[in-house]
Amino acid sequence: MHLTIGVEVAHAILKAKAVTRISTMAHKIAFFNHKGGVSKTTTVFNLGWMLASKGKKVILVDTDPQCNLTGMALGEETEEDEARIEAIYNTTSNIKTGLAPAFESQPKAIEAVDCIPLRQDGLFLLPGHVGFAEYEVTLGIAQELSGSIQALRNLPGSINDLLEKTATKFNADYILIDMSPSLGSINQNPLMTSDFFLVPTTADFFSVMAIDSLSKVLPKWYAWAKSASSLQILKDANYPFPDVNLRFLGTIVQNYRIIRGKETAAFQTWIQKIEQTVANKLKSTLCQNNMLLADQVYTEQGIESSFTLTKISNFNSLIALSQEHQTPIYNLTPQQLGQTGIVLENNQRKQEEFRQTFSELADRIIGLTSAYAISA
Repeated sequence: MHLTIGVEVAHAILKAKAVTRISTMAHKIAFFNHKGGVSKTTTVFNLGWMLASKGKKVILVDTDPQCNLTGMALGEETEEDEARIEAIYNTTSNIKTGLAPAFESQPKAIEAVDCIPLRQDGLFLLPGHVGFAEYEVTLGIAQELSGSIQALRNLPGSINDLLEKTATKFNADYILIDMSPSLGSINQNPLMTSDFFLVPTTADFFSVMAIDSLSKVLPKWYAWAKSASSLQILKDANYPFPDVNLRFLGTIVQNYRIIRGKETAAFQTWIQKIEQTVANKLKSTLCQNNMLLADQVYTEQGIESSFTLTKISNFNSLIALSQEHQTPIYNLTPQQLGQTGIVLENNQRKQEEFRQTFSELADRIIGLTSAYAISA
């Protein structure tokens, strides 16, 4: 195992460098739902672009080994795109190589990732890596907080250290973390060391099941994180495990169909069931584990007890064009749409709806996070 190679030498060098935790004002927001197909990646990309267009510096972080966010942001439609991505990975840091000093016991400290600037000013990508999944088992062992913790003490705090150093380098206001649909350690760690999280959902039975499941999973993860943050051995690590201050922003319900300006009856039923499950079950769990903002903070942003931040209808054909042009759905030009007549008019009307939706969502995110920063 890589971790056993030269571990004492690596630790000695790191200690000599006096590696300390860097404090940053960037808000880390995790997008998490262990149910797949809920448009997490699309939401992260479109919201990040909108926040940047409002003057915020935003880093999009791809922690999903499937690298869908990386593909969407960089493009992978042509051979030219693939060659450009290969060149980026040959010369630029990514999530896996950024964490390699900790996970592969390299005799150097974790450094800020050289993120990729995207087509919107103030928007950057910390690329994912398929091989990031290789670290899952080792991180899971470290997070058991058992006898192995002495040798693996630098791992639980390493992801947070990497993100904070990167945020400082780019003077970021927000870090948006696109997570995989799983309950593994690679999700547990960045979620519990984030400042905020939101849960994208779709209007269906399985999203109701997922929220019910989260009500059982989150208390266990929170208890683990509080235990980890209290251990002196992790406080003294080269990459200290941070205090746990995770807060819930809300849910996003998306991918439902609209007919004559309204959700169809079937989708409206599932939207109501999702909101009821959040209000009646998830809210109680979050309250007991101190993962909610003050009631007044939600009220000021017009968020009710269901914690629905916004509802986003089906993207239809626009999502494919967005991915092809590495551009948010609402920013596609008529030339990129490649349409004319009534079809173009309908899609432009749809684009304007999406622009308004994501603008309001961005404003709510800014309002929620700013209010918490002031109160804290």
